[in-house]
Amino acid sequence: MEIKVGIIEDERQIRESLVALIHGSEGFTCTHVFETAEKAILQIPVLNLDVILTDIHLPGKTGIEAVSILKPLCPKTQFLMCTSFEDTESVFNALKAGASGYITKTTQPIKILDAITDLYLGGSPMSSHIARKIVSSFQVKEVNTELQKLSTREKEMLEALSKGLRYKEISDKFFISTETVRKHIRNIYEKLQVNSRTDALNKVYGLKA
Repeated sequence: MEIKVGIIEDERQIRESLVALIHGSEGFTCTHVFETAEKAILQIPVLNLDVILTDIHLPGKTGIEAVSILKPLCPKTQFLMCTSFEDTESVFNALKAGASGYITKTTQPIKILDAITDLYLGGSPMSSHIARKIVSSFQVKEVNTELQKLSTREKEMLEALSKGLRYKEISDKFFISTETVRKHIRNIYEKLQVNSRTDALNKVYGLKA
């Protein structure tokens, strides 16, 4: 059983290298190659391919646009982005469009084959630094969610705590009483559902006091 692979790539050298790698490896076949998204959109729906590797930057429609159009037409076909774009926006747009994997063009040949196999078997292969970007994005979103629970003054208090300032130093910094500082800190703990400065800083900033 061979994995039937198609490629959408406008750069001839890269396209030919991918074909040589995939078609020349046992367990894979790659005979359908497209230079533009438009050609791919016209032909792929009737080809019954298992995996499509596509670049993002293409003349005319982008690879992401191609995936968004093709995925509903070929629900059983898996799409793997193989691109030089590494920004978080491109990654999320590709995944939302219907791609199930995302690797960069600097990926080692053997790992490209591994990614195709993984995708075919139901996995979601990604270059390690791409996966890290996704994780970091979710972590930042979580941090923002926690911070949104606090008032502007409470955020200032928490930032002061993160710098190691004592209650007296915080009261001097903001020209308020120490008791007022304690009140703000109690409110912060209650809103974040924590019991200590260490827990509060760790929950919001991922820091250990």
